[in-house]
Amino acid sequence: MAGITINYIPYNTDVGFLRIKQQYIGIDHWRTAFFIHVYASLWVLLAGFTQFSKWIQRNNPKLHRSMGYIYVVNVLLITGPAGLLMGFYANGGIPSRIAFVTLALLWIFFTAMALIKARQKDFKAHRNYMIRSYALTLSAITLRIWKYLITNADHIDSSLVFPPMDVYRLVAWLGWVPNLLFAGYLIHRIKKKGLHKKRNPQPV
Repeated sequence: MAGITINYIPYNTDVGFLRIKQQYIGIDHWRTAFFIHVYASLWVLLAGFTQFSKWIQRNNPKLHRSMGYIYVVNVLLITGPAGLLMGFYANGGIPSRIAFVTLALLWIFFTAMALIKARQKDFKAHRNYMIRSYALTLSAITLRIWKYLITNADHIDSSLVFPPMDVYRLVAWLGWVPNLLFAGYLIHRIKKKGLHKKRNPQPV
């Protein structure tokens, strides 16, 4: 992700993803949203990653809170709104636009709920919402993985060749829906493990 970001520094408009978005480069608010999203997304990935370190939670709770606020502020005020605006201009027509707008709205909602629950000291709910939020954050990576797998599927079977826009429509959904389903599985597993501990407490 750092390598992808570097390609756009300081202000390159004819590299990577932008090569297929030239029709939007002249739209000021779209171009601004794109560069905000690109430059800020890496910090969201890094800050969110620290939130799942039990060592940091136990030994440096101040760092945990600080990184958490960086993550929340970034998603709610910077990257999330930028991603939402970009979603309305997504390639692939209505299916892709619905996918990316829904992704952005859920990302903002889960992150806002994680903050609210933390302030209410409902830390179980806070953890669950953070799992969902970060699962959507990771769509930046999983989308690219799916795109690579689909576009290279012809190496396995020559009949598995999809037109570029069909690929984009597929990854628009595959990039985040499986992530959210897996997040739900993790939350269920954690809940089940907690219930098991309550029913079978360890001897003192």
